[in-house]
Amino acid sequence: MTSDETVEKVRGWLAGRLPQDWFEGTPEIVIDREEITVVGTLPAPEVAEGASEKEAAQAGRIREFRERTRDRRIEIARELEHRGRRKVAWGAVCGERRELFTTLSVPVMTRLRQAERQVLDTLVDAGVARSRSDALAWCVRLVGKNADAWLADLREALTHVERVRETGPDA
Repeated sequence: MTSDETVEKVRGWLAGRLPQDWFEGTPEIVIDREEITVVGTLPAPEVAEGASEKEAAQAGRIREFRERTRDRRIEIARELEHRGRRKVAWGAVCGERRELFTTLSVPVMTRLRQAERQVLDTLVDAGVARSRSDALAWCVRLVGKNADAWLADLREALTHVERVRETGPDA
């Protein structure tokens, strides 16, 4: 779990480093052990009421932002990677559309018993996933999607535990 102070430092550094015309408001910052993800909101394009036209315009706005800012994002990411000792990923939100780019895919070692491996093999055999690794990632996404409230409560509790640790006798 990353401390609130780390997130605040990264947010502050980015506030001073990011061009002010890139995003509407403050970008969302998510940090884990390996990666810092920066997701900013782009202004929604003015289009007619058609849903498919709106979707296409939002996708186009994100693509335009990605292409136009590529060199600066790489430069800023290199600086932040050096400071934060983590890789940097970028993303953008435009209207209802959210896209992440340059994200990491990190291998995670796990030990599973036969019954758990059979679940993964069933997903592979059914064509839901190409491999056990894909099946496990699918399961994690499914849990994340269906347990948002519970995971948010758990993260909040961990933040509280971290604050208590920081004020302990060895702090």
